[in-house]
Amino acid sequence: MAWTAISTRNETPPISRGGWLDALRFIVASLIILHHFQAAGPVPLSQLINPIFERGGFLLTNFFLIDSGYVLMRVYGAAVNGGKMSPGDFFLKRYLRVVPAHLIMGLALVTLVVVSTALGEPPRNPEWFRWDQLPAQLTLTQAFGVHGGLGWNAPSWSVSALIGCYLAFPWILKGMKRLGPWTALAGVVLLYLGANQAAWALFGYPVYQMPMMYGFWRALPLFILGMGLAQFTERVWIAPKLAAVVGVVSAAAFFVLELFDKHALVALVLISLIILAAGAVPVTRPSKLVEKLSVMSFSMFITNEVTRIAWFGLANVLITRLALPVAVQWVLYVCGVAAAFAVAFAFHSVIDQPLQTRIKGWLKRRRTGRAAVVPEPAQALRTP
Repeated sequence: MAWTAISTRNETPPISRGGWLDALRFIVASLIILHHFQAAGPVPLSQLINPIFERGGFLLTNFFLIDSGYVLMRVYGAAVNGGKMSPGDFFLKRYLRVVPAHLIMGLALVTLVVVSTALGEPPRNPEWFRWDQLPAQLTLTQAFGVHGGLGWNAPSWSVSALIGCYLAFPWILKGMKRLGPWTALAGVVLLYLGANQAAWALFGYPVYQMPMMYGFWRALPLFILGMGLAQFTERVWIAPKLAAVVGVVSAAAFFVLELFDKHALVALVLISLIILAAGAVPVTRPSKLVEKLSVMSFSMFITNEVTRIAWFGLANVLITRLALPVAVQWVLYVCGVAAAFAVAFAFHSVIDQPLQTRIKGWLKRRRTGRAAVVPEPAQALRTP
């Protein structure tokens, strides 16, 4: 190509741990916690500081979904496309990555509600803990048109939607690998714009506002967009300095833009540029701390809502019974946010990581056992 800063001839950097992609996962997970906790203080942060704390939630979810498609494409794309990992093995690996932690936190929340109610302190908002909503959520089917999924650990709808994306991943991959990088990039952008326009035409709202019951159809175009960005990054070299400038400028523009309004489509372009840039910058000095924080980001996501409900359920009882002043309420709020990070770290270290180590060991033994089974030659082909 004519540009020295963008080329299809240079070798693109491999995806690596401990770099900007990992840092972004932790930053976004932290911002999701702030978004979920923003209304729990004496005054909502959206009123006290800026509405970005409230309206930015769907954009953070968009980031999470795009990034998931991007990372999975770069980590597993070659293995699945080349037949080294079957679609079934890919799905099982991803399913077992998210479901155990989700079930543990879901059952912990059920226990919390039952015990607190038995002690005479039922939830202040019982409509968010209806028992008919629980089955779909525990089974992670709430994003596929199944009744239920409102309340409880409600953010898990995106995990439910991602399970559908995991199922679709091998087939989307198969079609996408037939395309060139520029064609794939243009195709996934047009796909998202088409899905958005279809949502407007059919329902009267954009695709990012689809109800959680139809979360899969909200998530899939974003997940595919991430896959397209990954294919572009894998096959088109971008000069690291250019990528760094694009990433920093896009991140700054994103936050400045959102201070004034949500600008959903423009924000989506900026999010895509941030991820594209982060993946194009080589990781020359990987950070073990950044890698650890990134791995912890899933625990931050899956535990923060349960932590919020438990912490502020207790805080509200103390505020009412002891007539605590506003200054003390703010101290409780700050401690609650800190607790979200502490609980996530403890859950990751004590429960999720050891559990995943066992699961990975089982998957490895399962794969090794199947490889060791060599079928006998067909009788008709044997030499007499």
